Amino acid sequence: MADTKSFNMVSLIRKKREKLELTTEEIRYMIAEYTRDVIPDYQMSAMLMAIYLNGLTDRESSDLTYAMLHSGIVIDLSHIPGIKVDKHSTGGVGDKLSLILAPIVAACGVPVPMISGRGLGHSGGTLDKLESIPGFNVNLDLDTYAKVLAEHNLVLIGQTEEIAPADKRMYALRDVTSTVECIPLIAGSIMSKKLAEGIDALVLDVKCGSGAFMKTQEAALQLAQKLVSIGEHFGKRTVGYITNMDQPLGHAIGNWLEVRECIDALQGRGEKNMMEVTLLLSGTMIWLGGKANSVDEGIEMSVESINNGTAFQKFVDICKVQGGDTKYLLNPDLYPPAKHIVDVLSSKDGFIGAINSFEIGMTGVELGAGRIRKEDIIDPAAGIEIIKKHSEKVRNGETIARIYTNNTALIDSSVERILGAIEILSKRPDDIKMVSHKVDREGIQLIV
Repeated sequence: MADTKSFNMVSLIRKKREKLELTTEEIRYMIAEYTRDVIPDYQMSAMLMAIYLNGLTDRESSDLTYAMLHSGIVIDLSHIPGIKVDKHSTGGVGDKLSLILAPIVAACGVPVPMISGRGLGHSGGTLDKLESIPGFNVNLDLDTYAKVLAEHNLVLIGQTEEIAPADKRMYALRDVTSTVECIPLIAGSIMSKKLAEGIDALVLDVKCGSGAFMKTQEAALQLAQKLVSIGEHFGKRTVGYITNMDQPLGHAIGNWLEVRECIDALQGRGEKNMMEVTLLLSGTMIWLGGKANSVDEGIEMSVESINNGTAFQKFVDICKVQGGDTKYLLNPDLYPPAKHIVDVLSSKDGFIGAINSFEIGMTGVELGAGRIRKEDIIDPAAGIEIIKKHSEKVRNGETIARIYTNNTALIDSSVERILGAIEILSKRPDDIKMVSHKVDREGIQLIV
């Protein structure tokens, strides 16, 4: 970032504390000097709390994103033909959609430069799922990143040290200062990383419900609007959808279990609700990438790429290119299973009602499928399979879920926790609506 005018950080904290707007120069100074270790953590913590309490305007949010984006390298992919499109999800339980839609979109001719994150807390991470495939390397350098994308229309890596370093430092502070749940800060964090990838357009999956970061539709819409506003400000066509996370996506929760479900989905055996969201997102990406005249046509192309095998082949190809052992994709039964596989049985007749996705996600973490702390080691074979989904009929003694773990000490408590997280009703509940709203530069549109 270019040299900026010097300001007094104490004065900037006071200004935001008093609910006044920071100027573009003040924001750029603050981020540049914090990245250079001139501004200490305790002052940035005070600023983050002031922002948490008083918010940012759309202009301030865009300026913050710009400053965080330019605290590191902004990748230039202009030499690669085509409109580069990525997708970002705000995270949820069983959210494996990136591993399904990225090969679909790439197989339809749209370059997908995807830089993903790891799971922390109740939600899983794309990188952890990919690394459950033996040998899969998500740590490519940026030159290799661009080369693989140019050759295969797809690349799947993690955030490097060069990309938005200010965001990495600020997120660590937010985590320990109780300032995570702040829409302008969430938006700046997401968009600074996404814009650094070298994309031309972005599709957003903003999740809402018990397993989502945003619990209410109102909060999800606010975040989606902020993300779209920032994306469009930077000249990137941005479309967001509000999607349901009141039950896990698909059946599998856990890294290899989710990869296996992705294999099934790419071979035409995907769970209905999961594929509804996946195909909407992939269809939108294909449309934004200029390969379809409408989202509906993009959805049709997505389905065809599954039916003709090109989407699954793309997944196999990118796995091979990035060092993964493709035999497990071609024959998933070869993968070493967890030592203990335990059925969770219904205690009565009825219909599956509410499924507390947060509780299911945290149970999966306890079984070894996730991490509470960054240093925790993940067991790729651990996890949960939800056998009976929302509104499905169940009999007393019938299996409603299945536990996979290598730790016997966790079985009884996990069974109890899962039973407590799945409601069984006497009457069949209404179906869950998977997508409620579309948000783009035209505003908010209700999906009926």
